[in-house]
Amino acid sequence: MFTGVNQATASPDFTTGWEADAFTHVTFSVPDDWTAGRIWARRDCDFSTNPGPNSCLDGGCNGGLVCDPTTGTGVPPASLAEFTLSAAGGLDFYDISFVDGYNLPIGISNNVGCPAPICAVDLGPNCPAPLIGPFDSTGFPVGCKSACEANLDGDPQNSANCCTGSHSTPATCPSSGVEFYSYFKDACPDAYAYAYDDATSTWTCPASESAGYTITFCPPA
Repeated sequence: MFTGVNQATASPDFTTGWEADAFTHVTFSVPDDWTAGRIWARRDCDFSTNPGPNSCLDGGCNGGLVCDPTTGTGVPPASLAEFTLSAAGGLDFYDISFVDGYNLPIGISNNVGCPAPICAVDLGPNCPAPLIGPFDSTGFPVGCKSACEANLDGDPQNSANCCTGSHSTPATCPSSGVEFYSYFKDACPDAYAYAYDDATSTWTCPASESAGYTITFCPPA
């Protein structure tokens, strides 16, 4: 878990990294006005030697098991659950993002009947060849990079895939210019497939509802 640096709100009073066995869960509270929060999963980790961002095949962070609170954002590819609570219009904003690539199916649900975005598809096995990987010891793909992360257009500082440089606005960075956009969006229309997917992939809930949110990795279809 990571909270955007220099945000006006406090971080959640919970560890920034933990191990979760299959079918287990943890519960914790976050500030009502938590801003720029993100939660993700890591795969195939070994923290016994040289703990740090490369301790996992994907999603690893500075700090090892417990992510550094200021630099531990997670190594792509990683499926993200993102939150900004009690924001404009008295709304909680939340989303699933593959802007940093994909590493596990993910869903966000809640207990007050607000929208529940989900991607229950494993995007690894059929990932396009330029994006596929990393791979586990059996050769199975445990991730699918974004076109930005894969640096397909060769200049991350001025990239139609990354929405940078001369492509840094929604008008100059349409989804039609993002390579392999449709692979992610067709399979998981609820999720961000690139930086400016706001119209189809930003979800809201009235902050007055004080919703409890549940993030599920590998949710049932």
